[in-house]
Amino acid sequence: MKPNSPFFIKLLIIQCLSVLSVSQDFDFFYFVQQWPGSYCDTEQSCCYPTTGKPASVFGIHGLWPNYNDGSYPSNCDPDSPFDQSQISDLISSLQKSWPTLACPSGNGSKFWSHEWDKHGTCSESVLDQHGYFEATLDLKKKANLLHALQSAGIQPDGESYSLNSIKAAIKDAIGFTPYIECNVGQSGNSQLYQIYLCVDTSGSNIIECPVLPRGRCGSSIEFPSF
Repeated sequence: MKPNSPFFIKLLIIQCLSVLSVSQDFDFFYFVQQWPGSYCDTEQSCCYPTTGKPASVFGIHGLWPNYNDGSYPSNCDPDSPFDQSQISDLISSLQKSWPTLACPSGNGSKFWSHEWDKHGTCSESVLDQHGYFEATLDLKKKANLLHALQSAGIQPDGESYSLNSIKAAIKDAIGFTPYIECNVGQSGNSQLYQIYLCVDTSGSNIIECPVLPRGRCGSSIEFPSF
């Protein structure tokens, strides 16, 4: 077959597209929830959504496809932009469980659009747009982080708690080891910011994490009020 023949060129294009589609597969999800008190207690501060101050519970940040080597795909399908009409039945649940705290105040649609475009489009082989947001909401019901911590005597009261006790409380309640991400509060203290759990490629089942993000907290971290 001649390298410049139409058939050879067509075959090459098919092979390239095949490689691209394989590169968009993934090994697991990070399911990430954030504590609003820590998000707001920074120099950048926060803005409550137009729907009002969120509840004092962990809010969803996102459901992020990842690879076992620690890397991750992103913005996989620009031809599948966020379409709020596809999730109209989920809006009230999203405003409650997946609120935006970014400034200026918004109703959440910009936040959800970013999460879908960057992360959700990389999971379209298993979850369409409605399925992606519905699966994430269902995971939050399975992983009630505040209840897990409070059951172990760990309260959002501005006090500091050991990192090990926070991890143990979540593992005891949910059955799997979390990854804890900290940020720095206005007073300069390390504080509980985000909690990562890992989920299988169906988006349904929490699993042990194949790999953890980089970064670490101190041995004692603050749990600010909200």
